[in-house]
Amino acid sequence: MIAPIVITVLVVLYYLFYFGFLMAFVPLVLKILFGIIPLLLAGLMIYVCVQRILEIKEGEEDDLGKY
Repeated sequence: MIAPIVITVLVVLYYLFYFGFLMAFVPLVLKILFGIIPLLLAGLMIYVCVQRILEIKEGEEDDLGKY
């Protein structure tokens, strides 16, 4: 259960760093166009991590075993 959390934290930090870089050095129009995407991806990563943790708690540790 630790691996999904660590990967999620690293990816979210990357997206937030990217978003911060855009806010500091890019004109307003590009901030709007390219700034929303990393925030949406960070939110999606958190959602997927929560879903994965719930799957692990339900006992589905190996999803590939179903196929």
